[in-house]
Amino acid sequence: MALQRARISGVDIPLEKRIEVSLTYIYGIGRKKSLDILKQAKISPDTRTKDLADTDIKNLVAIIDKNYEVEGTLRQSVFRDVKRLKDIRCYRGIRHKLGLPVRGQRTRTNAVTRKGRNIAVGGLKRKLEKT
Repeated sequence: MALQRARISGVDIPLEKRIEVSLTYIYGIGRKKSLDILKQAKISPDTRTKDLADTDIKNLVAIIDKNYEVEGTLRQSVFRDVKRLKDIRCYRGIRHKLGLPVRGQRTRTNAVTRKGRNIAVGGLKRKLEKT
């Protein structure tokens, strides 16, 4: 039976990809959890999403809702955890607040993802001389 669209946990998952990969489009489900879910549902990971029956989709939805925290609830719990760290003003919370790497990475180089691009500050010498 050909599906027109598959919606699991509020996310439209791609129809042309293997179900193993399609499930990873849901926030909180990676490759390992995807394989575990498919094993519980007794579905082959090689199956394309469009080839699944409606009962298979309902079965996947039931397994995910029952056993895993995904999408909105997971995002909320992660946000709460980070907020708690900020509120108690621990080292990790301060790093989150300042937008710096949290897990001990160096910041002298290679922290562009957290810190953003460097902004060149030039021409200060001339401005100071004129004043």
